[in-house]
Amino acid sequence: MKQFFNAVVMGASAGGMKIVKDMVISLPKDFGLPVIIVQHVADTSDSKWADMLNEISLVHVKEAEEKEPIVPGKVYLAPANYHLLIESDYTFTLTVDDRVNYARPAIDVLFETAAEAYKERLIGVICTGANSDGAKGLLYIKQLGGKTIVQDPSTAEASSMPLAAIGEAAPEHILSPMGILNYLLVVHEYQILS
Repeated sequence: MKQFFNAVVMGASAGGMKIVKDMVISLPKDFGLPVIIVQHVADTSDSKWADMLNEISLVHVKEAEEKEPIVPGKVYLAPANYHLLIESDYTFTLTVDDRVNYARPAIDVLFETAAEAYKERLIGVICTGANSDGAKGLLYIKQLGGKTIVQDPSTAEASSMPLAAIGEAAPEHILSPMGILNYLLVVHEYQILS
């Protein structure tokens, strides 16, 4: 029997803005899962990227806010210079705790708290990047029963992050950017038809 999911978490760093943009603008208007993304950005970045994505996407795209309830069918971006955590009541918490893997927001922080909240109903995706952030978080998602996907390093602008995630988590799927999108669309279609 196929698995039902309640959320998608995605992490990207160097080269990630293109894959995140391509993925988000390809989601159908009725995409039934929240997609929560940590993209490593400069500490001084503002919400313009989220606003731009929202203008060209069929789904609603926004920066996550403190204590905001997580709603299916929306795409949430971690704001610059804040860790993004998911609470057990499916709301966000933003913190300025110390950097993890030299990053804030850190992918590991999002993935580990999302795994605790959603357990086996979570899909974790690691994309291009030049460090190892997200590898431990992806392993934790797998340990709690979620599905794990890593971008094929040969298709990544920076292969270090996908390679670290593959080495640490042995993900179920190693896919091209189009393969990742197709996987999410199949999950969406299955959940609509079931």
